[in-house]
Amino acid sequence: MKALVTGASSGIGKDIALYLDKLGYEVILVARNKDKLDEVSSMMKNKNKIILCDLSVEENCYKLYEDTKDEDIDLLVNNAGFGVFGNFVDTPLEDEVNMVRVNDIAPHILTKLFLKDFVKRDSGRILNVCSSAAFYSGPLMATYYASKGYIYKLTQAIYEELRKMKSNVHITSLCPGPVSTNFQTVANVKFNTKPLTSEYVAKKAVDGILRNKRHIVLGFNMRVSRFLSRFIPDKMMLKIAYKAQSMKK
Repeated sequence: MKALVTGASSGIGKDIALYLDKLGYEVILVARNKDKLDEVSSMMKNKNKIILCDLSVEENCYKLYEDTKDEDIDLLVNNAGFGVFGNFVDTPLEDEVNMVRVNDIAPHILTKLFLKDFVKRDSGRILNVCSSAAFYSGPLMATYYASKGYIYKLTQAIYEELRKMKSNVHITSLCPGPVSTNFQTVANVKFNTKPLTSEYVAKKAVDGILRNKRHIVLGFNMRVSRFLSRFIPDKMMLKIAYKAQSMKK
């Protein structure tokens, strides 16, 4: 068994890679930081491979596929991503464009290319790491929330297409609440609720995709919030979201 994990140098991606290694997978580790990837690689027992790749560059996404398409990958994990915090009028446009490239364009390209191969051979799994942010609009993190909503809805649509095709290929979206990773450092935010551990999220994610779950929502508060949001008007939800986000400063 073989898996390709993007954003594998830290956080959820790192722990997904390590858990897959425990399950006997050969893992292709993809990220930009060689030192951190070397560290992850050294913690593994099984054969693994490191690929340095900046997924904010579109051409690199195609190259990553070309370099790994003959590896007989069983599981693709699109985990790479980051966030930007602040009023939309103030946040740097370049940072937001790069975020959309990493959070949306890269997983879109990789999902498309690998999915074609998976469908042709009628086997394979794809895990797209989204966020509970995918379910809401996010004042003060507007682009990040929108980017996660995009990949979540794309994944759900593909799931139904595969189901209608009676395909043995499966795709899953992972939507955890706040997770203790390097994300908050990059986004320059502080969580106002106790975050989940990346080890916990990684195990639940892998166990879920191996059970062919449609989506995985983690965190009791997030599940309750999602349920209650069905009964709250959108305008009120925006006010609640803004207050919650402003507490992260």
